[in-house]
Amino acid sequence: MVHSSLSARRRDGLLDALRRGTVPAESLDMLAVGLTRMAPTLEQELDNVATGRGLFKAVRGDYGSGKTFFARWLQETASQRGFVTSEVQISETETPLHRLETVYRRLIENLSTRDTRRGALRSIIDGWFFTLEEEVLADETNAPADEAELLERCNALMQRRLRTVSEQAPSFAACLRGYRDALARGDNEVADGLIAWLSGVPNVAAGIKRAAGIKGDIDHFGALGFLTGLLSVVRDSGQGGLLLVLDEVETLQRVRGDVRDKGLNALRQWMDEIEQGRFPGLYLLITGTPAFYEGHNGVQRLPPLAQRLHVDFTTEQRFDNPRAVQIRLANFNGERLLEVAVRVRDIFASAAESPERVMALADDAYLQQLADAMTGELGGKVGITPRLFLKKLVADVLDRIDQFPDFDPRRDYALTVVDTEMTAVERNAARATGVDDIELPS
Repeated sequence: MVHSSLSARRRDGLLDALRRGTVPAESLDMLAVGLTRMAPTLEQELDNVATGRGLFKAVRGDYGSGKTFFARWLQETASQRGFVTSEVQISETETPLHRLETVYRRLIENLSTRDTRRGALRSIIDGWFFTLEEEVLADETNAPADEAELLERCNALMQRRLRTVSEQAPSFAACLRGYRDALARGDNEVADGLIAWLSGVPNVAAGIKRAAGIKGDIDHFGALGFLTGLLSVVRDSGQGGLLLVLDEVETLQRVRGDVRDKGLNALRQWMDEIEQGRFPGLYLLITGTPAFYEGHNGVQRLPPLAQRLHVDFTTEQRFDNPRAVQIRLANFNGERLLEVAVRVRDIFASAAESPERVMALADDAYLQQLADAMTGELGGKVGITPRLFLKKLVADVLDRIDQFPDFDPRRDYALTVVDTEMTAVERNAARATGVDDIELPS
């Protein structure tokens, strides 16, 4: 029952996220029910990518199957294996899939390491420069005479490491060199501006760009070259690689036909260039609904992409191949809902004032009763239940048991669900009679 391996910080972070009704930022392995069968294959794929390969993976699942949870769980798994991670929410207005310069900018904004949750580009680059310096200083037969020579030799080593990247995106290496020079002379304004430009931020001052010998902004074509450069820096600084999640790609189904086709073609381009070895160290994961992969407004509109992503899902789900290019998530059922509730209850009880009281008043029988009540409130649709269920379990039941000695959930608590505490997707799904009735939020 007691999760001794879970630190107080991780436990509190997990429970706080559940109280808010959000996916926890870490410790997702504690809640990962139903993923045991796929985990060894996915971990092996990450290990293969860490050797310099690239890999494309597609995940499909109905609303409520846990696609976002799966993506966050895989990011945490990758981070524990030394990967840098990033998640980009595809949006028809803010982040259209075919605008690769925008996707790149969002990627950089959400770039995370184990030490830096978001915006980790600068720390990654600084770590890389430190690695280059250590390599130069390790040459005992030809030690640099002073700081100026160290800087010169580090720049030369950087140029050699980025030779292949410079052929595709010469501005990437020029920006890094300008950034290092700015740091060396203590010009923080130029250094900050160059990091912003390298992050894809538009309209950086012309004077800052002149300092590095670069011009313009990162465009659609330059974005892929800059991604290649980022991968080179990531791997050269000792990281395993980059796990990039493109979440909610099914939003492509809502856009104009020409925009949709451009987005689908961008996916095909990603797949082909990963296969051709252009992005060593990249694990690219996309998530979408079955309708996106099979419907006439999704992948099927572009036959070459449909062929690349096709997987036979006509057999029983227990025989699904986790090594395939496309994998499917099982819909949440009552058994899995109870299993995750028991895990959360046990984690909570491990730090409660009176763990015995928590275990007695929120025993398995009561958790089953609460889960059944929640499922009934949402029209019998278990798939959309977990987020709200866990929120109410922690905030309305377990917290009260822990704080009020006379609180008995069977006597003092009646579960209710109101529209305002549900997301648009949850409201639509609760009222839907089929998948086609579910509307995506604008």
